[in-house]
Amino acid sequence: MGRRLHGRGALFDADPAGLAPRLIGLRPHHHRAATLEHPDEPPFVVLTGARGLGKSAVLAELRDAYQGHTPVALADCAEEQFARPPADRPAASWSPLAQAVLVIAEQLAEPVTGAGRITFPRLMSGLVAVAAGGWGDADSERIRREVERILLLNESGSWISGFAGRWAGKVAAKVVAAATGTGPLVSGAIEATLESIAEGFSSRRHQKASVWYRTYPNAGGHAQRGLILLSRHFREDGPAREHAERHLVRALLADLTEAYSGVLPRMQRLGRPVVLLDNAQTAPGPGLVAAVLRDRAEGVADQVAFVAARRGEGRDELRSAARRELAEVARRTDWTPDAAPSSRALLVALTPLSPDDTLHIVGSVCGDLPVPPHLPHAVHRLTGGNPLGIVLLAESAAQNLPGASSLGELLTAPVRPAEDLPGTPAYEALLDRLVPPEHFAELTVLAAAHDHGSACAVASALLPDTFGPASVRELRTLLAAEGLPDVPGRFVGDRFVRTLLLLRLHLLDGDEAAHASWRTAHETLAAHYTAPEDARFRLHHELALGVTESAVAHLRDTFPTADTRDWLHTLRFAASAPYFHAHDAEGRDFTGRGDRRTAVALGRTDAAHAVPEGADAVLHLRIRRLLHAVWQLADPLVLPDPQVCDRLRFELEQLSNLRPAAGALLWRASRDWPAAALAGRPMTGPEDDGDGDGDGGPDDHSGEA
Repeated sequence: MGRRLHGRGALFDADPAGLAPRLIGLRPHHHRAATLEHPDEPPFVVLTGARGLGKSAVLAELRDAYQGHTPVALADCAEEQFARPPADRPAASWSPLAQAVLVIAEQLAEPVTGAGRITFPRLMSGLVAVAAGGWGDADSERIRREVERILLLNESGSWISGFAGRWAGKVAAKVVAAATGTGPLVSGAIEATLESIAEGFSSRRHQKASVWYRTYPNAGGHAQRGLILLSRHFREDGPAREHAERHLVRALLADLTEAYSGVLPRMQRLGRPVVLLDNAQTAPGPGLVAAVLRDRAEGVADQVAFVAARRGEGRDELRSAARRELAEVARRTDWTPDAAPSSRALLVALTPLSPDDTLHIVGSVCGDLPVPPHLPHAVHRLTGGNPLGIVLLAESAAQNLPGASSLGELLTAPVRPAEDLPGTPAYEALLDRLVPPEHFAELTVLAAAHDHGSACAVASALLPDTFGPASVRELRTLLAAEGLPDVPGRFVGDRFVRTLLLLRLHLLDGDEAAHASWRTAHETLAAHYTAPEDARFRLHHELALGVTESAVAHLRDTFPTADTRDWLHTLRFAASAPYFHAHDAEGRDFTGRGDRRTAVALGRTDAAHAVPEGADAVLHLRIRRLLHAVWQLADPLVLPDPQVCDRLRFELEQLSNLRPAAGALLWRASRDWPAAALAGRPMTGPEDDGDGDGDGGPDDHSGEA
């Protein structure tokens, strides 16, 4: 595996073989054969997951690992070339899928070790027929340009380039003459193409290719009529175009199959050809995937190793596909298709990176720079193992340490992509790649919400009137389609993305406006949760505003009688409130970089704090210190403070002595919570009933927001 990737050995391992060598039949970066796991028909592998998990990086590594050893093509469906036709080409003769098969063939045509170029006569004929449908009022130069690209593919560096160039020029001249003559344009162009193929190549293989379209439906055994029907169906759009596009994909795969048939090609070509599709959730991805799967289900076989990457889980489009976690395919896939076309796909979920992977990435990027010992674990806790987040935070550390002392400062510090380029705050660079750009503003506001009702409340306060409950539901559906987890208690389920959005919300107005949007959002949500059973939600948002008195009072007054498990959940949920800066009573930033939570947690402010009249002073101050200790240690944007961890342990121990009947849970938390904080893990413990990943939703009481 290349040095750029970590945690992806299940795909790239050579010995024992990972998924890629077993699928392709070659060891990565070597022209050495590997045993195929599925010799008759390979699964169509689809890598799934949310943004930032490294799907594009995996495809790039696959291309680098096999390029030059076996034919490889990589098409990013999100590129502009697939979004719309060129300015001088009518939409009736262009589609994203037709463009994709051309781009893929251009790359697959390149010579590889031990074998020359692959030619695509079937695909060429079909693409010329499709393009001819848009030549009605075209000038001869445009026609020549389009024809030459289709017929030449990418001939640079090939031994046949001189001959191919002359041949393509002759074909283009005939097509231009046909297109600008008085006869039927499409049929004239197709006839010239077929004649030139027959004249240019005398081999039986190319002669077979020139008559391949005889079997097109209703062609009556005539290749020229088949191509005319193909062109007509393509121009009709809708199901007719889908039918024509499917035959273009079939032509591409038939040409590849032909290139691998016969004794000599099988001896010269090791491994399967590889087609990589990035962002396959957007056109032309779905059409190309569906065409291949449908043909395979109907017995039209091919030996191409397809690997696509898409956001989300693909449950609607690929409902019958086998689903595996990355680790499950490390040594075998256990994949067997059935009659459904989508069962020919194998969905592999890319998993987050491990703490060890994070440690290695931070060390590699930062080099000899002194890195705070808890930084790698804190980066992993913040990002949840998101590869993009880990790499960009490591870059920020390399460029901004030792000046930046916390992850919050690393996120707000500028990161330069190159020394001669301006920097962008790391959190902005991350959000640009992790969040759907068309809903940036709405998600920034709704990140503070917990469910549909609270999202509607904060949307009413901060978003335009046109963004109502239906828009909230639509946005929640979009997040699910993007592959973000649906977590009770968080409108934006992914912790890392939610933290970045909350940071943006806090910085949205700047200190000059006293963080108006931030204050409005949390004031609205605190007012939304008025029911007694929703006290922890209200306390959470009051803490986000810097108001601590009510949280201390609630935890103090309920401690003697509340169920200890629920009490710990409330403490942890309230203390998961975001904290970006110290604020004064008017919400303006204090100068300096101090974190007041640490001073309170360590008891440095006890003497100056006025205990409310009638309250038990010892219990009140202990709860206050405990709340601030949990608040500081649960903050994903700061490094854990060992002194605060010791204080947290001590305060929970002392509380366990006050309630002997429930002391076991408190004592256990006094051990588990500090250890988790120092190790860069969420503070969970026995009070979670074995489920330490809850987030405080209406039906969840684990306490992490």
